[in-house]
Amino acid sequence: MNKPEPDLMERVVSLCKRRGFIFQASEIYGGLGSCYDYGPLGVELKRNVKEAWWAAMVTSRRDVVGLDSAILQSPKVWEASGHLSGFSDPMVDCRECKARFRADDLEGRVCPNRRFKKRPATECRDAGFFTEPRQFNLMFKTFMGPVEDSASIVYLRPETAQGIFTNFLNVQGSSRLKPPFGIAQIGKSFRNEITPGNFVFRMREFEQMEMEFFVPPAEDEKWYEYWVAERLRWYVDLGVDPEKLRLRPHGEDELAHYSAGCTDVEYLFPFGWSELEGIARRTDYDLKRHSEASGTRLVFWDEETKERYTPYVVEPAAGVDRAAMTFLVDAFEEQELGVDKKGRPDTRTVLHFHPRIAPITVAVFPLVKRDGMPERADEIEADLRAEGFRTFYDEKGAIGRRYRRQDEIGTPWCVTVDGRTLEDGTVTLRDRDSMEQERLPATELSARLREALRNWSRPPD
Repeated sequence: MNKPEPDLMERVVSLCKRRGFIFQASEIYGGLGSCYDYGPLGVELKRNVKEAWWAAMVTSRRDVVGLDSAILQSPKVWEASGHLSGFSDPMVDCRECKARFRADDLEGRVCPNRRFKKRPATECRDAGFFTEPRQFNLMFKTFMGPVEDSASIVYLRPETAQGIFTNFLNVQGSSRLKPPFGIAQIGKSFRNEITPGNFVFRMREFEQMEMEFFVPPAEDEKWYEYWVAERLRWYVDLGVDPEKLRLRPHGEDELAHYSAGCTDVEYLFPFGWSELEGIARRTDYDLKRHSEASGTRLVFWDEETKERYTPYVVEPAAGVDRAAMTFLVDAFEEQELGVDKKGRPDTRTVLHFHPRIAPITVAVFPLVKRDGMPERADEIEADLRAEGFRTFYDEKGAIGRRYRRQDEIGTPWCVTVDGRTLEDGTVTLRDRDSMEQERLPATELSARLREALRNWSRPPD
């Protein structure tokens, strides 16, 4: 049975900083709470995650198109959607340390003198530890224009979905789409979380991958079940351990008042089971709210049936940062390989990324820095890069150490150029997961790598 591994998170965070995946934002000034910068490898990982999602949701389908809506929208958008009045969390202050917490999430919260245990909020208040709960709106507020008054208030969007709903007619008409069809979007969102944490799992500035799938009302349940299965399969196809994934339907007490159902894809993170992605049945709530508020009828006219109706919506919504963190945690392994020449434990740290999301696909090394090997390795790396592979060149240090560095950042394959290469044109291709090596002509590298990428499967535990 899989169980949480709290110390695993510390090791993953350490690797992320050491190898250039993720850094604390504004670190030289002491950092900014729950804000992070992605380093050279991190940006490649995120880009690959987004491209894999976009390929699965948009470019491989004929019934989904893309959109990139503005971060700043009219405040009327957020009024109509209910975010101004209802997008809030209950907040309490600790009377001892003055820290602020979500009233519904006190487990494990720490002040200088106490570690709170989970218990009913009323019992905590009776004990005098906390102030009375009050609602805290999670939207970031700013001002547009030179005057900072109530008329110039705008908000940083807390989700990308509303930009899709307000553009329903623009996209449907210009693309000549008929339900069922979807509009997908990837973009930044901002939430002034009271208690963010767990690395990049919950941040105040984050990136979302959302798709609104508009369907005839009678087909709502069918498409909901379809997208729940599709979204779970996407993570498995990209190498995530299926034993650490589960589907959790929301209970009646968890659903929004307009929702007909919602299912979370959950992953067993080091801190326990938590939401990775949500698939929601939003009914026709959003389009109707914006229709009423704007005076523009956001409906579909079916030329065949001569009927006009407001489509229902099924929404798969995922976080880019949570997905990237999941791939990092799930790929992380420390392998005990025995002892080294000095009798010390020989531990190999490896990230078993699927090659589609690995920051680097193939690294190229000359065995030594002489006899024409660097020049030939440089040519091979340039050829592979021109073929579209994400490549890396390294000629510093012992070859074994270079292999280990690439294992630690998740590079699936390494190519080594040696003296024999200059004689017969062959190179050594090393596999990250098995550490096996094979000899093949350099001219066949591209085809061999493409075959290996197509046939890659998660290594056995």
